[in-house]
Amino acid sequence: HVQLVESGGGSVQAGGSLRLSCAASGNAVSRHCMGWFRQAPGKEREGVAALGSDARARYADSVKGRFTISRDNAKNMVYLQMNSLKFEDTAVYYCARDPESGGPLGQGTQVTVS
Repeated sequence: HVQLVESGGGSVQAGGSLRLSCAASGNAVSRHCMGWFRQAPGKEREGVAALGSDARARYADSVKGRFTISRDNAKNMVYLQMNSLKFEDTAVYYCARDPESGGPLGQGTQVTVS
């Protein structure tokens, strides 16, 4: 049974930073592609970043150069460092396993940029 629990969301002013964390249980993050989605009110869910088991990272164009996805295999954690936040980054952020294969998501954490 896979469980993904996000934390680290909150409210921040534009230009600020946040680091989201995802604690994974029931599977080793090192063996899977792990990623982050987000969904803003009235918008479809979009992929933000993904980190393959080969350590290759991919980012949505809208966050390239500002967001960094990383993984701590020993702690079974996945992170999303978000810098230079913009108003349009406001959304609920979800951690995902195997994001490109429809894998499970966490419950989400709210990020609000004002």
